[in-house]
Amino acid sequence: MSTGVAIVGAAECDLGVTEKSILTLQTQAVTRALADAGLTLADVDGIATNNISRFSATQLADYLGVVPTWTESTFAGGSAFEMYVARAVQAIEAGQASVVVISFASNQRSARSRKMGGVHEAWIPEAQFEEPYDMLYPLSYYAMAAQSYMHRYGGTHEQLAEIAVAAREWALLNPKAFRHGKGSLTAADITGSTPVSSPLTVGDCCLVTDGGGAIVLTSLERARSLKQKPVQVLGYGERTTNTSFTAVADLSVPGARGAAKDAFARAGITIADVDVTEVYDSFTITAALSLEALGHCGEGEALEFIQDGRLRPGGALPFNTNGGGLSYCHPGQYGILLLIEAVRQLRGECGERQVADAEVAVAHGTGGILSTHATVVLGADR
Repeated sequence: MSTGVAIVGAAECDLGVTEKSILTLQTQAVTRALADAGLTLADVDGIATNNISRFSATQLADYLGVVPTWTESTFAGGSAFEMYVARAVQAIEAGQASVVVISFASNQRSARSRKMGGVHEAWIPEAQFEEPYDMLYPLSYYAMAAQSYMHRYGGTHEQLAEIAVAAREWALLNPKAFRHGKGSLTAADITGSTPVSSPLTVGDCCLVTDGGGAIVLTSLERARSLKQKPVQVLGYGERTTNTSFTAVADLSVPGARGAAKDAFARAGITIADVDVTEVYDSFTITAALSLEALGHCGEGEALEFIQDGRLRPGGALPFNTNGGGLSYCHPGQYGILLLIEAVRQLRGECGERQVADAEVAVAHGTGGILSTHATVVLGADR
């Protein structure tokens, strides 16, 4: 099945430590993705982005000299860009836009703008019930999810560490990865790194880098006349479950399950049809919970499931094939980079890390503290 909309361009901006402004990085991402598609700014009539200002899409459109007929700037954390794909498909199908750019960039490492916690109004639940206990946001919340999961299902930190170990192995095959060339990891490297919020250590946490990227969408009919092989948007789904953890009934059951179920149903596929899986790995536990939610394994089975190199290059499940947020790049919101890697795998452009005969890919984003969940199913157009 197909929505009738395809991704025709994908590119990153500069990554790592750039010493560039957010708008400079955004411009790099957008113009590189358009060049990849064989299009120009004059073709763009839809923009979806955030993180620039309160009027993010407006500011980017103004900076690029584009007058869009459709914009989207919903802030939902790391899942926003998978959500934008759904909105862009709907806009193109409705005739509200013909060429949509979805983009993101951050200079958080260069600007040293990454802060744990923040200022909250007194009426917000976190400020009343969580902030007084000096929670590290969002790390301590994900640590609680990990504690809850292992208490309920068993398993060890050493098993969970395999997520980070596998991510590093993929990063060693990706010249753009922040940790490329830094060597392999062991579970002991992860569990023995500096404790941050029990049971998670520094090794369980994503990078803090500059970076970002963009993708370009248009109708499948038009896509087939452009420069690149189209990548079809087959399906999408989302769930928004919570802001804080105060009212969450079960930390080990994320809303990702419903998002994935809807996306697969729209695409007319099952998990057995998926060749490549790209999920948000803000922390090792985020990736483990996403594996279960997508249906790669049963509830409570993730830590056993990922052993024996299953997620590593050459393993049975190609997973976070660029090195993920743990070893490739994490510019504050990682969701756009999930989509870029999925597109490149389906176009067969990934060199040493290419998954053979990849036909269907899933990109799954997570935002906030297991708060927002969005799944996109993509398919190669053969």
